[in-house]
Amino acid sequence: MMEPMNDSQLHRPWPRPRTRWWWRQRWSQLAFIHWEVPVELVRTWLPDTLEVDTWNGKTYLGIVPFLMQDVRPRWGFSVPGLSNFPEINVRIYVTDGHKPGVWFLSLDATQQLAVWAARNLFHLPYYRADIGVQSSSDAVRYQAQRRKSPLAFDAEYGPVGPVIEALSGSLEHWLTERYCLYALHPRLGLCRSEVHHLPWPLQQAKLDIKVNTLASEFVDLTRPPEHVHFAADLDVVMWPIRPLEIRSGQ
Repeated sequence: MMEPMNDSQLHRPWPRPRTRWWWRQRWSQLAFIHWEVPVELVRTWLPDTLEVDTWNGKTYLGIVPFLMQDVRPRWGFSVPGLSNFPEINVRIYVTDGHKPGVWFLSLDATQQLAVWAARNLFHLPYYRADIGVQSSSDAVRYQAQRRKSPLAFDAEYGPVGPVIEALSGSLEHWLTERYCLYALHPRLGLCRSEVHHLPWPLQQAKLDIKVNTLASEFVDLTRPPEHVHFAADLDVVMWPIRPLEIRSGQ
């Protein structure tokens, strides 16, 4: 896998941390599926120390199904059966006033160790799920069922246009080019983990949703989404989570 740290940072809104990243992975066969949601409602899902991030006064909830590949620590190796698995997350867009990022409402994955590690190392709301993925040359069928829960997602999606790089200032750029995530640590309070990757190779996408209840604890998403994009794959590295008082790399 390519070493993203050797690639350009000109697309980033702030420099990547000067410290070494801890985790690397590749995200593949990914769909960005977005619905506009009320800003006032999103505020109720967040700790007081975070603000809702908006684009032209609007904000969005995203459901993002994809495949995790080659997941491993900086000092380790990929492990068959552990380093590759499907994941789907429900996310919203936030800022601490300095760095816009992502807040996860939920993340579902099949890999038990990955769920444990994400809950304990990143303090993210990960859940174990049964997920089936069938891929063809032009579409992905993605079926997820959270264990011991009625929450599920079943859809078929795929690219329908050429690869583009989202223009800075566009909604596509705002939705996808996020370089940190926020989480609430039980002892340390609000924390941030920095992320680095090249710009997303986005494509317009087709989508057929059959079941979509993963976010039903928060909002009704029975209507069609406003925006759908596809990305074939992208290499990503992540830094450990840090309290906001510690400005990573600054």
